[in-house]
Amino acid sequence: MPTDSLIESLEKEIRTVDHPRELAVDVMAAIQAREGYLSDAGVEEAARLLGMDPIEVEELSTFYTFIYREPVGRHVIHICDSVVCWMEGSETIGGHLMEKLGIHMGETTPDGRFTLLPVCCIGYCDRAPAVLINKKAYGPLTIALLDEIIDRLSKETE
Repeated sequence: MPTDSLIESLEKEIRTVDHPRELAVDVMAAIQAREGYLSDAGVEEAARLLGMDPIEVEELSTFYTFIYREPVGRHVIHICDSVVCWMEGSETIGGHLMEKLGIHMGETTPDGRFTLLPVCCIGYCDRAPAVLINKKAYGPLTIALLDEIIDRLSKETE
């Protein structure tokens, strides 16, 4: 659950706008930042704060790529599956990551370190194939470079 100080901060920010709904994504992101994902209780709290029905918040939360409705790993890897990345080898990159981490797309490693998620486009077409890891873009990728990044992140979280 969000902390009292977070709730107070969000309530203060919401009071500054004419239409609280315009802050829906910000409120969901703030609650997610505290909990690691937007739980059912977080959806309820966001709805209460914004004066919305929980189903409206749920609908918004499932639309946005970076709002997670289930727990995710410490390192969230978004694999770009746009046409350009696909033509440049994103399937190879995705397949390698699934094999290396022992999970499928949409899953989290048992140790909670990594989550693999597809994303339509990350705007890195000139550096395809590319991924986002914790919202930082990497590309153009090779298997060797990807292994180096994953190994470094694995060591950071040991």
